[in-house]
Amino acid sequence: MGERQVLFTKLSTLVATVEEFDRLTVEALPELLERATGHARRFLRDTGQWTDDISHEKLALRWGYELLERFLVCGRSEVPCRPFFLLDSIIAKYFSQPEPLCYHKDLLSPLGRFLEGITSRAVVSRDALMALFYHLYGLSQGQVVRILGLGAVESQRVYKNFERWRQTGWQRAVAESGVSETELRQIEDQKHRQPEQLKAEADRLIRLVQTHYRRSEPEHFSCLTNQKWADLFEQDYDYDYRVWHLALCRDCLIDVYDLRQDELAGIQSPQIDLRLRPLQKGGIVTLFWAKSGGGNGHAGGRSTQRLSGTSA
Repeated sequence: MGERQVLFTKLSTLVATVEEFDRLTVEALPELLERATGHARRFLRDTGQWTDDISHEKLALRWGYELLERFLVCGRSEVPCRPFFLLDSIIAKYFSQPEPLCYHKDLLSPLGRFLEGITSRAVVSRDALMALFYHLYGLSQGQVVRILGLGAVESQRVYKNFERWRQTGWQRAVAESGVSETELRQIEDQKHRQPEQLKAEADRLIRLVQTHYRRSEPEHFSCLTNQKWADLFEQDYDYDYRVWHLALCRDCLIDVYDLRQDELAGIQSPQIDLRLRPLQKGGIVTLFWAKSGGGNGHAGGRSTQRLSGTSA
């Protein structure tokens, strides 16, 4: 019996301990990914959404990675289990949920794949998360800092996130989405020729994608009432929570802007302003903070710092 067949046998056999599960999954990651990707490819074929081209192969692979991640996250709590059978069960449950994202054929368009690709990346990458503010609304680094009410330390992180995204993250996300350079140019041409039509289509798809990813991570993405948002900014805590949500919820982002607009002079209410390529410049940001813990954008000390000395 070959090594691969032995590994397949282990994956179909009962795993009794968490330690055994961890060892086996690390050893068998390629085989588990292949199985998850095969399920995604089969689903696309069964629902009439498959085409034999590189874009759909990349889409199936990206879904395979996402499904495998779900398996690795919850698998340890399901021991004892048979890993292959557990993976199949998790995938079947995902594809049978009410209106899963993969049922929406519009997301197979170049624009849909781009929006879904950068959003899915944002769930696991802080660089992609920060960049969503720019890609969806055209907000610069300094504007993100002010809308989120960040202090000195958090502001520097925003600039570093944008820089890393520009250098490596964007290219990786686009490659994983399967969107080609030709398709990017076509979307950019449509934005120039039919700006309102593209804006309306982007708005519809953004809401669809954001709803899906907020529902998949409720501990991070639950919406707050206006009063709770006001309390959050006033109490000056939980920056990570606020950022995780507002990057993935247009409605709450607008609510927070309306709530804090007196402190955001010069920044318009966030509207769809699709940018397909990463922001190319760093710059200077004026930082406001009132407390040593980071600050919430209220009046207080002021310091102007160059947080990104590079430009591309």
